[in-house]
Amino acid sequence: MDEHRTASAPASPAARAQPRERGAGIPLGRVAGVPVYLAPSWLLLAALITLTYGTFMQARSQERLPFTTGVVVGFGFVVCLLVSVLLHELGHAVTSRRSGIGVRGITLEMLGGYTEMEREAPRPGVELLVSLAGPLVSLVLGVLAAGAAAILPTGGIAATFAFQLALSNVVVAVFNALPGLPLDGGRALQALVWKLTGDANVGRVVAGWIGRLLALGTAALALLLWKFQPFHHAYFGMAFTLLVAITMWVGAGQAIRHARAAARLPPFSARELARPVVAVTAGTPLAEADRIAALGDERGPVVAVVEESGSMIGFVHGARARAVPAERRPWVPIVDVTRRLDRHHVLPGDLRGTDLLMAIRDDPGGDYLVVTGEDVHGVLRGAELVSLVAPTRRPRRPTVRRNSA
Repeated sequence: MDEHRTASAPASPAARAQPRERGAGIPLGRVAGVPVYLAPSWLLLAALITLTYGTFMQARSQERLPFTTGVVVGFGFVVCLLVSVLLHELGHAVTSRRSGIGVRGITLEMLGGYTEMEREAPRPGVELLVSLAGPLVSLVLGVLAAGAAAILPTGGIAATFAFQLALSNVVVAVFNALPGLPLDGGRALQALVWKLTGDANVGRVVAGWIGRLLALGTAALALLLWKFQPFHHAYFGMAFTLLVAITMWVGAGQAIRHARAAARLPPFSARELARPVVAVTAGTPLAEADRIAALGDERGPVVAVVEESGSMIGFVHGARARAVPAERRPWVPIVDVTRRLDRHHVLPGDLRGTDLLMAIRDDPGGDYLVVTGEDVHGVLRGAELVSLVAPTRRPRRPTVRRNSA
């Protein structure tokens, strides 16, 4: 019969938690070391703007532009907008990394883009700087484009192009500076309320409700466009503005729910929430593993499976183990019902609060090995943490995102 032994840390430091590259879109590569993705929804908007802007340029130009030339100019405008949004998000990303917060990636989508951070800002001042970096970049781009429009020949394609690009960037900067989540200005307001109250969740709720008011105001603006400009060229602007309003309402609601969920998080670190571990070798029968686990403390240890060398293979998969009939349990090796450990299921022992909740969001029902250096503290069961946050229903997954509409 195989002996049981104390679990050891993964054999290689590479097995520890590392940020995973994530992106709900087409990978475009890396910029300044940050993965960049393009959401498929952007392609639809690009086509609409290309045709609409191409027609606009054809009508406004003093020259007789062929329609194909207008489309080419429109597509160039779309590409410039895409680069502008990317630079906006890079403002957030670079400031975040300089503040010690890792960046998972940037996603460019139909209504702008977002930068996904690895964790929340540790202090209100950091939150404020990261939030305002994006609008500042857009404002600088707008000023540069306006300067180009001023020195180019009036009425020409280039001058009109530069003016529209300047206007777009200034609108993005001003709109994103509005003090309501999920806009950048909402993050800034959250930071200020956080500084005054000492509670980031209070700041998030306040900025979330103001974000809902701004969403209603944006929806009202869309209706005004339809009422006072009942022409075919206003329909696109009305539909786009209404879509922005809906997105803002949804984002504000998510922020409020996130704050409420975060307020219910236990004030403990991953190390303090981890269950003890009892380790057995891969050939141990399931029945023997059950017996060994029953000898543990009242918290119910998690059974880990290790190699002869002591390197951890993984944890017993509860559903698989329960599915094995009692008469077969003495003959089924524990490794047959083991879920292998990977680097995305290893957590630092000092994680706590929303950072801990974010760390398990990709697999909220999974088991996570909690380590500090080479020391193993135990296993954190994601389902147990989620049940503490929302006992009656599974919460939406929180995301640290920097939006730019």
